[in-house]
Amino acid sequence: MTAPATEIDRAIDRSGLRPVGAPTEVVVARDVAEVQETVRRAAAAGTPLITRGAGSGLAGGAVAGEGAIVLDLSRLTRIRAIDPVDGTAEVEAGVITADLDAAARAHGLMYAPDPGSVGISTVGGNIATNAGGLRGAKYGVTRDAVLSVDVVLADGSLVRLGRPTIKGVTGYDLAGLVVGSEGTLGIVVAARVRLLPAPQRVATASAFFATLEDAARAVAAIAVSGARPAVLEILDGATLGAIDAASGTALRAQGEALLLAQTDGFGAAEEMAVVLAAVAPTATHHEWTEDAERAADLLSARRQALPALERIGRPLIEDIAVPRSRLAEAISGIRLIADRHGVPIFVFGHAGDGNLHPIIVVEPGEGDLPETAVRAADDIFALALSLGGTVTAEHGVGRLKREWARRELGEDAVRLHDEIKRVFDPLGILNPGSGY
Repeated sequence: MTAPATEIDRAIDRSGLRPVGAPTEVVVARDVAEVQETVRRAAAAGTPLITRGAGSGLAGGAVAGEGAIVLDLSRLTRIRAIDPVDGTAEVEAGVITADLDAAARAHGLMYAPDPGSVGISTVGGNIATNAGGLRGAKYGVTRDAVLSVDVVLADGSLVRLGRPTIKGVTGYDLAGLVVGSEGTLGIVVAARVRLLPAPQRVATASAFFATLEDAARAVAAIAVSGARPAVLEILDGATLGAIDAASGTALRAQGEALLLAQTDGFGAAEEMAVVLAAVAPTATHHEWTEDAERAADLLSARRQALPALERIGRPLIEDIAVPRSRLAEAISGIRLIADRHGVPIFVFGHAGDGNLHPIIVVEPGEGDLPETAVRAADDIFALALSLGGTVTAEHGVGRLKREWARRELGEDAVRLHDEIKRVFDPLGILNPGSGY
């Protein structure tokens, strides 16, 4: 189904990047056959094809400019099957991530990937960016939950890559290659994903610290404690202040940093005791609970972080990761960058896997970013690489981080990426300008 090309909301994502010009066509696919037909038309004309789901991406990967066709998969919303014995689900690309998790929980299971946008993002979009999330510290990222993908290739053909079983090593891992490829190798229209038993017990804790560096040192202590929290989130004092202003809370009065931890499974309480013993030497105070309602209250601060920052300005949402052993160095370095350029930088993220979101907030508006903000972002990327980290942990490369991604990969790896791209997309029509 073709929609009016003037629907600018379908030509942008949540990154704030604005396209040059408008797409020539917007196709809201009703089924896989329509996806295939659209791809064939684009291939015949050599027209760039930009695939999107909910548009919740933060790296500009779904931004479509002049001359492009936008292919919207948000109506491919069927959960085709859930198999409790095999622990799998067959889902279409437009299924909302939270809806899949809710359907799995009706069978005593859960879908582990839990991005911050879980309530609005789609499974297909999560696969395209290899999205992470709050539960990543224990359960990994989207790739860890994907068994197979149905992919429409650049010539319009439909293939299934991967395997139906939990284990399998036949052939190259082409499904794993497509996960995280940001629509540049093929269009994921459906997937078979792994489900896990929903935890029977969950313990949730919050701990406040006098400094963000103290909180980072507590993360290191947890890492060597033997505990493996499902969730381990960090928020700095500036972010807590923004949440207070938006929600009427008083979080910042309790400390300049907050750690949120969650353990799950039959030994959740016992494991939480290990976590709290690890943070006790540096925390000013902490609490924990097994009550679901109180746990939701504790975790709500993390969910509110980005919306709170969006209330005070235009956020430049960055996404780096460093080894957990260097988390404190990264945090100190970000503070120095903020001071050097005179820009406000708010820090929160998934501390359990070293993933930080340094958020530079500038004045509202849709124009070019201030030069100071751009230089600060470049310094943050350089800092991440200097600490043995990466310039994007879960948001993807998109159009915003392409040059830094190429710098991280190096010439030899970039050349290999180029060769793989040509095999999958010889005409170069699939999301050109996005990715490495």
